Amino acid sequence: MEKYQEIERSIIKKYRKEIWCKFTKAIRDYKLIQDNDKIMVCISGGKDSFIMAKCFQEIMRHGKIRFDCNFVVMNPGYTDKHLNQIKDLAHTLNVPIEIFNSDIFESVEVMNAKSPCYMCARMRRGHLYNKAKELGCNKIALGHHFDDVIETNLLSMLYGAEIKTMMPKLHSENFEGLELIRPMYYIKEEDIKSWAKYNNLEFINCACKMTDTNIIDEDKSKRREIKRLINDLRKINPYIEYNIFKSMENINLTQILGYKKDEYKYSFLDDYEGDK
Repeated sequence: MEKYQEIERSIIKKYRKEIWCKFTKAIRDYKLIQDNDKIMVCISGGKDSFIMAKCFQEIMRHGKIRFDCNFVVMNPGYTDKHLNQIKDLAHTLNVPIEIFNSDIFESVEVMNAKSPCYMCARMRRGHLYNKAKELGCNKIALGHHFDDVIETNLLSMLYGAEIKTMMPKLHSENFEGLELIRPMYYIKEEDIKSWAKYNNLEFINCACKMTDTNIIDEDKSKRREIKRLINDLRKINPYIEYNIFKSMENINLTQILGYKKDEYKYSFLDDYEGDK
C-alpha cells in the first residue's frame, strides 16, 4: 500500500469519528455541497487545509453528490524552502495542486506593517476569489476548524464588542455567484494534530515573512491569547468549547439589548410596553 493510501485509510478508519464523520456532518447540516458544484479547495500548506483536501478527495470518490474540485495553492511570497515543502507534502498526500503567485507579503509589509495579519487576510481573499472566477468555480473551500470558530466568537465579544461568529458558508459580497464554505467546521484542532502525528506528517505552521523575521510575535497575538483563555476555562468546565459553539445557535432575542441587521439597528426599547 502506498503512503498516501495509508493516510487516506487513517481518515476513514482510525479517525472516522473525529474527522471523517464530522466533515460529512458539516456538509449535510449546512448544505455546503450540491450536485454540479465546482469547488476551489484552498491549500495553504498547513495541516488543516491539506486534510480538508484529502477529505474532499474521499467524498468525491465515495459520496453521492457529483461535483468537481480544483486544489489550489496561492504563493503570497513564500521562501523556496516553504514552497518546496508544500510541493513535497502534496506529492506525499497525492493531492494534485495548482500553484499561482501573488505578492501579498511584500505589499502588506509596505502598506500596513502595524496590522499586517488583517490586511493579509483581506488581500488573500480577493486573490482567491479572482482565481476561483478564472477557474470557473462557484465555491471556495477554506480549512477553518471548530477551534477557529469558537476563538472568533470570543475575539468578537472581548475585542470587537459585538457578538458574531465565523459562518459555515456565506455569499461573496464583491464576487457575484461565488460562495465560501467551511466544511471543517465541526473538526477539532487537537484531532487534526493527532492525525498528522499518527501519519508522521510535518506541515507548515505559519510561513509568513513577518513571522520569520520576528516583525510579528505570534505569542503576543490576540488569537493566541484567546487559545490560552479557553484552555484555562476548560480546566473549570470540560464542556466550555461546546457551550461557546452552541451559544451562537441559541441566542434568545427576548433577552438581548439589541441587534443589527444590514443597516437596521434594533433596541429592546422599541417594543417595550412599559415605556409607551
